[in-house]
Amino acid sequence: MLTALEKAGILVEALPYIKKFYGKTVVIKYGGHAMINSELKQAVMTDLVLMKFVGINPVVVHGGGPEITGMLKRLGIESQFVSGLRVTDSPTMEVVEMVLGKLNKEIVALINRLGGRGVGLSGKDANLIIANKKLGSGQQDIGFVGEVAQINPQLVETVIKEGYIPVVSPVGSGPAGESYNINADTVAGAMATALQADKLIILTDVEGILEDRNDKNSLLSTIKVEEIPSLIERGVIQGGMIPKVECCINAIKGGVATTHILDGRVPHSILLEVFTDKGIGTMVVK
Repeated sequence: MLTALEKAGILVEALPYIKKFYGKTVVIKYGGHAMINSELKQAVMTDLVLMKFVGINPVVVHGGGPEITGMLKRLGIESQFVSGLRVTDSPTMEVVEMVLGKLNKEIVALINRLGGRGVGLSGKDANLIIANKKLGSGQQDIGFVGEVAQINPQLVETVIKEGYIPVVSPVGSGPAGESYNINADTVAGAMATALQADKLIILTDVEGILEDRNDKNSLLSTIKVEEIPSLIERGVIQGGMIPKVECCINAIKGGVATTHILDGRVPHSILLEVFTDKGIGTMVVK
């Protein structure tokens, strides 16, 4: 157990960061193991509520891939993927919206139970996310899979101003009002840019970017944008980490100050990044 003096030391260490980020917006992409494990869920939501109470404005963008796959399986609908993208026909899109809506309200309910004030939003609310159809490799039609065409952040800004924590599901509106399923990392990056957030935090199921994937002590704590092509070429950044890093690059180019890839399996990883001298994970900077 920490002594009273040690607890005081933690608060003193956090003070300059509270001052630095007071009134600033932090966009968090919430997904992976932290959405499945009940203790991690509670830790993440506690972090968000604490941030709001000390004057920081968290905005949550959540995924739901494993839950969507599980529901499709229960309904006897086979999941198909092209270049890592889920082929999304009309029945599948209905399931996607249903599952994301359920997850959204569960997140909001937990925030509220912990003393915060969460508000659930779909990207279709007030045309928050305008989407274009995204094609698979070779221009293959993969259904209602979208990419962000435009973020209209006024609704989120109003929710923040009124003291609430926005929780956004990554469904966008097409030209005819049709729904599109969009990668949550991409939505989080675009949202951070539209809000001119001070930070973008992406929660993952790995420690960050490792120089050697077999050595957890080889974590790259800071990476500059210009170093990334070389890291991809060398295979240091590969697979599912590439779109996350590209999301960070786009956010930085769009005016977001810093971006972070954190291990969501670590309890209170968001607080450790925002309020401590050392931080954790990998930070991508200009």
